[in-house]
Amino acid sequence: MVEFSSWDILRNLLLAARWTVALSLIAFVGGGLVGLALLVARLTPSVALQRFVSGYVQLFQGTPLLMQLFLAYFGIALFGINTSPWTAAAVALTLYTSAFLAEIWRGCVASIPKGQWEAAQSLALNFGEQLRHVVLPQALKIAIPPTVGFLVQVVKGTALASVIGFIEITKAGTMITNATFKPFVVYSFVALLYFALCYPVSLYARGLERRMNASHR
Repeated sequence: MVEFSSWDILRNLLLAARWTVALSLIAFVGGGLVGLALLVARLTPSVALQRFVSGYVQLFQGTPLLMQLFLAYFGIALFGINTSPWTAAAVALTLYTSAFLAEIWRGCVASIPKGQWEAAQSLALNFGEQLRHVVLPQALKIAIPPTVGFLVQVVKGTALASVIGFIEITKAGTMITNATFKPFVVYSFVALLYFALCYPVSLYARGLERRMNASHR
């Protein structure tokens, strides 16, 4: 058995935490871009686009993220693409995140009074201009708190990437446990690191929500 001090365990977990943060940011930013495109498609008058986005959202919200990771890891390889755990995890989490963000943002847009759309139309603005100049700026203020809050779910969701070999905090914890036979110590540190990553984001989201509610009073 390899003798690891508590500092050795924490130091190695901190190194793995870099990849948890990197994967979370890639999934959140990529999912945000895809989610914005889905939102715009959902708001267009095209029934076909609306049905496509609705099906997309239901698919990724209605299936486990774990299964999506497996399908990304093994499915991409069917097209002759050399799939690494990094690539599969980034693709799966990006698509998963985009479905949830698109739905969160759709709800925020739906909360904008219909009169705002009508006022924009009375100014002879086309659909894109209505979104850009009237609707989205108002929806953005409502969307920030739940969007930041969802980032916590993305960070925690990266733990499932360990099942396809992606070495983040959870996978590193398992590897260190196998070497040290100190599961309680190792996973206590793992839990603390996730808490250290997620709690400040949760506080920030609640603060944004309070400020937004205060501004509406």
